[in-house]
Amino acid sequence: METSEIRRLIALEDGHWWYRERRAVLRRELRRLARLGRPGRALDIGAAGGGNTRVLVEAGWDATATDSCQAAVETARRRGLKAVLADARALPFEGESVDLVTAFDVLEHIHEDDLAAAEIARVLAPGGHALIAVPCDMALWSAHDDAVGHVRRYGRDSLTVVVEGAGLTVDRVWSWNVLLRPLVARHRRRSTGSDLGRMPLIVNAGLSAIVRAERYLPVKSLKGVSLFLRARRGR
Repeated sequence: METSEIRRLIALEDGHWWYRERRAVLRRELRRLARLGRPGRALDIGAAGGGNTRVLVEAGWDATATDSCQAAVETARRRGLKAVLADARALPFEGESVDLVTAFDVLEHIHEDDLAAAEIARVLAPGGHALIAVPCDMALWSAHDDAVGHVRRYGRDSLTVVVEGAGLTVDRVWSWNVLLRPLVARHRRRSTGSDLGRMPLIVNAGLSAIVRAERYLPVKSLKGVSLFLRARRGR
């Protein structure tokens, strides 16, 4: 992703419905992991300004943000987070050194997504977990994907193949932003560039409420705008 898009994301992520509701998904997953044991060391790949890294820290994890953009790393550091400039295909961390890796909207930017997945597997300690989010379905490809530097959008099978090919065991794959998919598809057909931008507060609140409703509805097996995947490294 271009530095200008990273800066735009950083400016939006605290209040924008998309990023706020994804952080809610992360919090739910961290609560699930808390039932398995105490928080350990976490790595947030492609962290931008560290919005998700802050969630990890708040939950008690010893978290480090990484990004390939220097401006993103500097922003995360100004926010008091540990941050490292790093390429997801060659992480500067020892093997089997972290207990959790998060990679939200990272793999779709990388031509060699298999190398990035292999690095996630390499740095995970035995029994460690990975939580990955990606945009789904090439049918939704639009000018937005071009503008933000996407290489691909994933299906459940293609994402699973990449993660399992790295040696991880996939526990679950589920759709997110299902209810808004028709609206997103219509908007993307007309889009001429990145969707990242501020919106009226009432619109932001309304979209947030719709996505929040998915927590209570049996829609995670249907087609959405994004996919989440949870995987683990064997002991």
